Amino acid sequence: MSGVAERKIRVLVGKPGLDGHDRGAKIVARALRDAGMEVIYTGLHQTPEEIVATAIQEDVDAIGLSVLSGAHNHLFGRVLDLLREKGVDDVTLFGGGIVPPEDIERLKQLGVRAIFTPGTSTRDIVAFVREQVRPGRP
Repeated sequence: MSGVAERKIRVLVGKPGLDGHDRGAKIVARALRDAGMEVIYTGLHQTPEEIVATAIQEDVDAIGLSVLSGAHNHLFGRVLDLLREKGVDDVTLFGGGIVPPEDIERLKQLGVRAIFTPGTSTRDIVAFVREQVRPGRP
């Protein structure tokens, strides 16, 4: 084994839009941290532009968005558009919140890797991030 320490998976957890309920986002952030990942939590009321700028600055491997406001189609779509505009194609985007099944399918077609609805085990979210992210990406 080499003497170089393996880079931890870095995940940004964001709360875009006007939604002020962040308990779920904080629970997911803590679960990811407790699983050994580095977590950057952006806090409430972030714009998609702020979230993408922070993700680039922090060199994250994944972005997890929590949206309970009903604006999930717009907010996830805008984050995806901004990532593409900035040439960022190696960041996994996932999320959680109150999202109808038909919207989950639409979001996945746009490029969101997974949507976790209320009641999802944090173990499942941690496993998803580990499976989807390559922590040693260039």
